[in-house]
Amino acid sequence: MQLTGLHHVTAITARAADNLAFYTRVLGLRLVKKTVNQDDVSAYHLFYADGRASPGSDLTFFDWPAPPERRGGNSIVRTAFRVSGEGAFDWWRAHLGRQGVSHHPAILRDGRLTLDFEDGEGQRLSLIDDGGRGEAHPWEASPVPAAHQIRGLGPIRLAVAQPERTEAVLTEVMGFVRARTFELPEGEVTVFETGPGGPAAEVHLLRDPSATARQGAGGVHHVAFRVPDADYEAWADRLKQRRMPSSGPVDRYYFRSLYFREPNGILFEIATDGPGFATDEPMETLGERLALPPFLESRRAEIEAGLKPL
Repeated sequence: MQLTGLHHVTAITARAADNLAFYTRVLGLRLVKKTVNQDDVSAYHLFYADGRASPGSDLTFFDWPAPPERRGGNSIVRTAFRVSGEGAFDWWRAHLGRQGVSHHPAILRDGRLTLDFEDGEGQRLSLIDDGGRGEAHPWEASPVPAAHQIRGLGPIRLAVAQPERTEAVLTEVMGFVRARTFELPEGEVTVFETGPGGPAAEVHLLRDPSATARQGAGGVHHVAFRVPDADYEAWADRLKQRRMPSSGPVDRYYFRSLYFREPNGILFEIATDGPGFATDEPMETLGERLALPPFLESRRAEIEAGLKPL
């Protein structure tokens, strides 16, 4: 029983229309599901992913009228996307410049070419070279050439006041392995790997004693980790046996989830690969209409009336 990598990262936007434009037209991701937050149906939940809506490629957003994030510790401070090869970085540097997106020069970090940038709300993002490792599923309608498209999520960086407590949960409960360290200007980062390892299955942990961040627009809400569908009940049992307070089983219709907080307060999710986003829409037309799980379908008219047009 092992986590197989990252499943998705969920962040917050206060400007859904701008968010849609940036992630589809600038970053070239596919809007694979336009739905609502199942716990707050007044808010969109937008899912961006690769051409096949593959688990491990999703960056998702809750559309909340929130003030900007107050940056600080005990938070997820950077989300990476994987691209392949030095040529991709040449293309992305030019592309981000043409689009007016402020970005840092590409550098070697932890032995991989990496380029840092932000979206219009300050969401901290990176491109990282994965060396072409693993499968890629380009989106044929993307404005980004197939060879340079984002292939999926890369490492996430956590900044916490007590990293040893987070490390204990990662290694003793979740099965991560402490792989190596590298240096940033902010301090030493410890790399933890799960499943097959590599940039699609890493958490980077940094000590940050500063005041706890206040979640808001431009910040990350939570991170989810992948499990095979058949292992879901066993993970629920494992959390219970380890006395980790959790949500218990939650059926999100497109996947099944378990939610819990690590000791520094960051929200973690364990999510299954299936059933997947094509369970209620054809793969060819994902994201083109408002999708609602069956238990919300009877409220469609009410929900649609409460949403802002995109």
